[in-house]
Amino acid sequence: MAEKKSKSIQQSPQPPKIHIPPDVGASYANLVRIAHTPSELMFDFARFLPGDPSAPVVSRIIMSPLGAKLFVKALNDNLAKYEATFGEIVIPKKHSLADSLFKPLQPPDEPPED
Repeated sequence: MAEKKSKSIQQSPQPPKIHIPPDVGASYANLVRIAHTPSELMFDFARFLPGDPSAPVVSRIIMSPLGAKLFVKALNDNLAKYEATFGEIVIPKKHSLADSLFKPLQPPDEPPED
């Protein structure tokens, strides 16, 4: 019996199998508001579109502080893998990200005169 217990203790737990229901919807978000209490963090993911003064929340995720920290670690790991494959993700320094993503459309350049 003791041998059985030691084997089960040594084995690392298997992660749960993720099941995605066929009717689950996907949402695009380009803005997140983060709030927290001593026991949880709340992420309100929203979609901000040019010309619209509001940014409707498309999903709210609430996590424990440990869960959020593990999420940050997993996100950093995945961003490093992404950049190793596709190149560095450059964050604009002079403007806000919204300025870069939602700048007004520029008219096409005039053709050069001959």
